[in-house]
Amino acid sequence: QVQLVESGGGSAQAGGSLRLSCAASGYTFSSNCMGWFRQAPGKEREGVAAIYTAGGTTYYADSVKGRFTISQDNAKNTVYLQMNGLKPEDTAMYYCAAKENVGSWRDVLLYKYWGQGTQVTVSS
Repeated sequence: QVQLVESGGGSAQAGGSLRLSCAASGYTFSSNCMGWFRQAPGKEREGVAAIYTAGGTTYYADSVKGRFTISQDNAKNTVYLQMNGLKPEDTAMYYCAAKENVGSWRDVLLYKYWGQGTQVTVSS
């Protein structure tokens, strides 16, 4: 049974930092794409960042480039999202997801497995 479990969400002030973690179990972690998505109320789910775990290639949404960093720990089957310079517009539910190494990292429909989400709230 595949499980993705996020943790690390919470509240922060603008300019602050949070680190999200996504622990994967029952899944071959070392050769796929792990992504972070977010969804704010009334908005579509959008890709934030992704990492191709075999080679470590990373991708970011323009809105978070230079502020967020995605990384992996293959020994722990865990992916992280370090979020610095947080802005109120980063407020959303953040989801971890996993897919095969095909297609665009942004394509929500390609991700087969999803975590339950963790809330991030940034106040001004």
